[in-house]
Amino acid sequence: MSLTLHYHPLSSFCHKVLIGLYERDIAFDKHLVDLGDPTARAAFIALWPMGKFPLLHDHTAQRIIPESTIILEYLDQRSPAPPLLPADPAHALECRLRDRFYDLHIHLPMQKIVGDVIRPEAQRDPLGVDQAKTQIRTAYTIVDAQLRDTPWAAGDTFSLADCAAAPALFYANKVVPFAAHPHITAYFARLAARPSYARVLEEAQPYMAMFPA
Repeated sequence: MSLTLHYHPLSSFCHKVLIGLYERDIAFDKHLVDLGDPTARAAFIALWPMGKFPLLHDHTAQRIIPESTIILEYLDQRSPAPPLLPADPAHALECRLRDRFYDLHIHLPMQKIVGDVIRPEAQRDPLGVDQAKTQIRTAYTIVDAQLRDTPWAAGDTFSLADCAAAPALFYANKVVPFAAHPHITAYFARLAARPSYARVLEEAQPYMAMFPA
């Protein structure tokens, strides 16, 4: 297989890339990396010293591609399947904005909250957690308004923005529930019913007991 995804089934940013791969039916191999295993960690760090998931290895091009958004855009450029990034420049810019919004204002604050749970109690950051929760709540208000008149995150078509939204909302809902936002609630139901994301969630299910929050 020419593509290998180095990943973990519980990783939220890996979910983002998996959705895109399944959505476009791109053939690839999976390499589950156990960062708790010193040998596996060392091999992964040798590929990408930042040590962050996900990581795509294109064996044909002899390239290592990190970062979930860049991986999905890279695949868009190299696959004949319908792209996840719109062809129209203005629409593509809006799609990228929504992608970054979900990553920066929901996904990363969620990780801050979850990461604090697994810290030793003396090293926890309650102020930082409160700030992260406030950021997520503010983002929910913006997203709920955006979803009032559109079925998907960046318009009428499933896109890169939805790949970002699905894992961000799934995990954020566990620490800051979005039930009070009807448009987000309806949108996430559409995401969960999407075959590509339903498959990601099914594959992650055996690992969900490891989620610390």
